[in-house]
Amino acid sequence: MAQTFHQNMLNHLKDSSGSRSKDLYRIFYYDCPPLTKKLHYPISKRSFDAGHSREAQFRLAFFDELRKCRKVALRLGRLSDHTSWRLKPESQKALLSGKRQITDLTDDDFEIETHQKGVDMKIGVDIASLAFKRQVDQIVLVAGDGDFVPAAKIPDDLHEHIDGLKSVWPKPKSRVASPNQSIIPLPVSSPAVASSGLN
Repeated sequence: MAQTFHQNMLNHLKDSSGSRSKDLYRIFYYDCPPLTKKLHYPISKRSFDAGHSREAQFRLAFFDELRKCRKVALRLGRLSDHTSWRLKPESQKALLSGKRQITDLTDDDFEIETHQKGVDMKIGVDIASLAFKRQVDQIVLVAGDGDFVPAAKIPDDLHEHIDGLKSVWPKPKSRVASPNQSIIPLPVSSPAVASSGLN
């Protein structure tokens, strides 16, 4: 997975003919460490070690592989100390429609809600530094949500040009999670910055 990510980022250095047209400065990958707390399920009260979950193990292994990739800088924020269980949207919808009763709920109807801290700030600081010092002449930003938009506009504030700021995902009808939130065990798309320049 890490090698696939690395190659996809390198593809941004190629022109329409497939030839490499830019020199790579660095690839930045932003995320948070996975949740490793020991919790209790909300219904059965059974103990649950999030650190042993498949997602946690995958992300830790993924980070280790990223660290081995050439010119990749792993930027990790942190998770908020506040962690809670939340009812899954589909389960909430079934309750509100009367198709299910509260007594029908099981542990599978809930998911862990976490809040990322410091990730957006790291993106903003890196973009501002690269643009201000003119270390690069192009920045390619790939993200799973729109939280990166304020950081992406920093070069514009420095009178640099922004090209291709867009989303390929349809706008959701309703917001499921507030900014900087991720839901476990669903996989989280993590923003990444590929910076290419002539240095």
